[in-house]
Amino acid sequence: MRVLVVEDEARLAAALQRGLQAEGFAVDVAATGPAGLDAARHGGYDAMILDVMLPGLSGYELVRRLRAEQHWLPVLMLSAKDGEYDQADGLDCGADDYLTKPFSYVVLLARLRALLRRGAPERPAVLAVGDLRLDPARRRVTRADAEVTLTAREYALLNYLMRRPGQVVSKIELLDHVWDASVETAPNAVEVYVGYLRRKLGRDRLETVRGAGYRLAT
Repeated sequence: MRVLVVEDEARLAAALQRGLQAEGFAVDVAATGPAGLDAARHGGYDAMILDVMLPGLSGYELVRRLRAEQHWLPVLMLSAKDGEYDQADGLDCGADDYLTKPFSYVVLLARLRALLRRGAPERPAVLAVGDLRLDPARRRVTRADAEVTLTAREYALLNYLMRRPGQVVSKIELLDHVWDASVETAPNAVEVYVGYLRRKLGRDRLETVRGAGYRLAT
């Protein structure tokens, strides 16, 4: 598996390269946004680890350009910004996952392996599941053409579920990907926000799979 690391902090980039090579990955490093974009376009990589703050071109803009070109390389975004909207921005522009600095290398490796297992399916510009529509660029959600107003957390939760329609998603996975991994969050937070979404979208849209998690009905 070939991985591209785009990170301008030399010590962190070198540490990631050494660690991933020890796990058996072939790893290349780019230190600027333009160099990372060129490598991602032409390097034939299986995944990319991408910093947000880069010289020449931000990580947000880099991944946005790739997606505009119909390039679906899986992207794990790294950032010191840990706010809800920062994470939502990263996912909205086309990243597949978002990890805040400082991070656990064990967690980063697990997230990377999860991306590689999923591969690089095409990501449509507007997500559609039944009569639900989610437009990441406009951060707009509709059901049966009626607009639905969501909080940032509700939006992030629905966004994640709509990218996995019909699949059972566990509470742990939702906590890992929708909530800030660096902040301890009570497991019942997922139940609370699923309840909020059900009230706004209809109870039939979010199914509870006992002992396993939740599924967005198609």
